[in-house]
Amino acid sequence: MISEMTSEASIVFLMYHELEIPGKPLCHPEPGYARYAVPEAEFRGQMQFLKDSGYQGVSVDQALEFQNGKFVAITFDDGPETDWLAAAPILRQAGFNATFYITSGWLGQPGHLSPEQLKDLSGQGFEIGCHSMTHAYLSDLDDPGLRRETADAKARLEQIIGKAVVHFSCPGGRYNDRVANAARTAGYHTVATSRIHANYPHTDVFALGRVAILRGLPIATFSSICDGDSLPGLRARGHVRDAAKRLLGSALYDRVRKVLLGHGE
Repeated sequence: MISEMTSEASIVFLMYHELEIPGKPLCHPEPGYARYAVPEAEFRGQMQFLKDSGYQGVSVDQALEFQNGKFVAITFDDGPETDWLAAAPILRQAGFNATFYITSGWLGQPGHLSPEQLKDLSGQGFEIGCHSMTHAYLSDLDDPGLRRETADAKARLEQIIGKAVVHFSCPGGRYNDRVANAARTAGYHTVATSRIHANYPHTDVFALGRVAILRGLPIATFSSICDGDSLPGLRARGHVRDAAKRLLGSALYDRVRKVLLGHGE
């Protein structure tokens, strides 16, 4: 899309997590996590809305070409089995692409993708990115820990799919310059954060913005996210959340958040 303020091409990156399939338990039972689990029918409706509205859903690689037209980047975090069971068929039906950021160490665990399913997802033409090895908060780690969560996780995914993995997303929105430098050193071309902003040709590709899509989102709100109209308000709330994380630290922030909402991101 073209930003009215800058007349410059920009694109919104949507961030999904697990899709909720009737009768299938979620990977995590906490209420906070469930907020991020979009029901399969809602996701199908959102993709149909995008198609009917003239949008094309694309991967991170495709998004960063900044072509003329209406585009949104579709991304998924964590690597739940529903990436393969539900998201991929719906995306294929719409003619869309996407990037699936996989937590390498969760492969094969209950509710998550198996290595075989991941390989098939890649074989279908979807882009595979990395979401760390263990979903650790990267800004809390020492240098060896960062290498494990970036470089080692990358190598594991590449061994499975037989392709280069060059895009990374940060677990829990924990991001700083050390994280960006570790990802760059590991050989990634981009880092996606949880910071809420559209991405432009001049955006630092090691600090890409994304918008989390929560369950129960009205289609009018979804539309305003995709065209960027609602991002300023969402960004203001995001700044408050990020300030709380810095002030409280990860451990205390999570305890407070678990009391109020449960665990998510």
